[in-house]
Amino acid sequence: MAFVKISEQPSLYNDLEQKPVAEILHDINEEDKKVALAVEKALPQIEKLVTEIVKRMKRGGRIFYIGAGTSGRLGVLDASEIPPTFGMEPTWVIGLIAGGDTALRNPVENAEDDTRQGWLDLKAYDICELDTVIGIAASGTTPYVIGAIEECRRHGILTASITSNPDAPVSEVSDIPIEMIVGPEYVTGSSRMKSGTGQKMICNMITTSVMIKMGRVKGNKMVNMQLSNAKLVDRGTRMVSEELGLDYDKSRRLLLMYGSVKTAVDEFRAHSHDMAEANC
Repeated sequence: MAFVKISEQPSLYNDLEQKPVAEILHDINEEDKKVALAVEKALPQIEKLVTEIVKRMKRGGRIFYIGAGTSGRLGVLDASEIPPTFGMEPTWVIGLIAGGDTALRNPVENAEDDTRQGWLDLKAYDICELDTVIGIAASGTTPYVIGAIEECRRHGILTASITSNPDAPVSEVSDIPIEMIVGPEYVTGSSRMKSGTGQKMICNMITTSVMIKMGRVKGNKMVNMQLSNAKLVDRGTRMVSEELGLDYDKSRRLLLMYGSVKTAVDEFRAHSHDMAEANC
């Protein structure tokens, strides 16, 4: 039976250029409502992947996203958000895109068609059996991604894939295939739309849940976030103040002294405990 790309089937809407703006926006919104439901159906596979990643990451393993075009850009985007959000070094979650950094802004001709380059890009990071490689490919047929996944499996590296088509070639070669079936795009074949939205949601789920299980969140707060601007310093200050019952100014001084909410709170409590014992 021939593989059919649902993601590239004709749009359910026609004569788009003749529609008023309000109707275009309404129809896109109606299609976008389908994305969360499609992701929901993939939750068991996402859970399986997260569980396996946490086991490996606690032993020093890393997450690699690998993709081309929109899929590759979304992997790079998610990886780039981990250091500022969770205070992890950028070496823990890494995004690779066919064609390299140039492809983040401009298409690189034929980059996604090279079946060997994905593995070569991964090898540059000394990839090993503790790592996890997640291939992102809306079509499920991207040679750059499939070649990398196949080679990873030959080397005993855990692999997963995120695609918008059932029984896709990339699913067949992945240890943990995640298939998010969002249907045809509003503009036929434009996988930057529903497919891209669903990919972003799944990447958010994977790294957020992994970081929580790695102890980078306390309660519901980003206690390890980088203090890279005034907004985040203010947010962190209020977290310290709420946690320790201190006024804003003292909380801010503590935060800036120690560099993160978690360290500021831990150090203050440890110091207070030591002083209490010394006075006994």
